[in-house]
Amino acid sequence: QVQLIESGGGLVQAGGSLRLSCAVSGRNASTSIMAWFRQAPGKERDFVAVITRRNEWTSYADSVKDRFTISRDNAKNTVYLQMNNLEPEDTAVYYCNFLRSISPPTVSESWGQGTQVTVSS
Repeated sequence: QVQLIESGGGLVQAGGSLRLSCAVSGRNASTSIMAWFRQAPGKERDFVAVITRRNEWTSYADSVKDRFTISRDNAKNTVYLQMNNLEPEDTAVYYCNFLRSISPPTVSESWGQGTQVTVSS
C-alpha cells in the first residue's frame, strides 16, 4: 500500500520560509513524476509544482513561481518543497502525489493527510 506522508508545515509570518517534505512508502518514488498541490479553505485543490523522475525538469503554478522550489531525493524516496517569501495567500493544506499525466495534472495515488501551512500578515 502506497503512503504519502507530508510534513514540515506550520505557522509563519509573511516573508518567511518553510520546507515541506513528502516521504513515500510502498512505492519507488524514482519511477514517476511527482507534484505538490494545495487546498485553501473553501477552495478546490490546486496544482503547485511538478518534478520529473531525475530532476531534469520542473514547473510551477504562476502564483508561486520564483518563490517556491521543488526537489527530490530518490535515495530517500522523498520530495521537497522549499517555500520562500511566503504570502498570506499561500495559506493552505499542502499535499504531494504521483502524477500519471502532467497536462492536466492527474494523480495516481490516494491523497495523504497533507500538512497545514498558515501565513500570517
